[in-house]
Amino acid sequence: MSTMDERTDIGSRTRAGLWRLTGPWWMFLLTGIAWLIIGWIALRFTPASIATVGALLGVLFLFSMFNEFLLASMRSSWRWLHALMGVIFAFGAAWSFAQPFDAFWTLASILGLLLIFRGTLDIISSVGARDANSTWWLGLVAGILEILLGFWASQQYYAIQGALLLVWIGLFALFRGISEFVTAFELRRAQHP
Repeated sequence: MSTMDERTDIGSRTRAGLWRLTGPWWMFLLTGIAWLIIGWIALRFTPASIATVGALLGVLFLFSMFNEFLLASMRSSWRWLHALMGVIFAFGAAWSFAQPFDAFWTLASILGLLLIFRGTLDIISSVGARDANSTWWLGLVAGILEILLGFWASQQYYAIQGALLLVWIGLFALFRGISEFVTAFELRRAQHP
């Protein structure tokens, strides 16, 4: 077999493996659109609609759980951490649906800690993927912003934390939507050269 045939064979096997690992690229495009819609809805709420925001928080946790389990199934490094985050998001979603009013204020009080954990995970994941992903720096920037916002939220008063939680939900969904778009088009480029 010639060198050109070997390269073509390796390229087609790589694309087939990528397809099996991640599925069709447009799934990430659809989840990105869903995240942008959630972000738009969250940024339109006011602290007066706390129970509704608590239920919306459950939806956000549910989407986050699916994303974390999807990442855990695709990545070999830090798989356990993504699976753990998925389980934590599953518990958060169940509690937010069961007690939306309490979920809102409880999350507002521990918001800083959650932002610091999530930002740290985003930084670790993006730096670990810098060889394979040309847009790794987006995750790094998002992680740094989440950590800074987490430290700022940790020192705020109760009412301000409620308003900050609304902004955080909206921005988190916005960042996740953009990340899903980037992933979709990176996969499309890799699957269809």
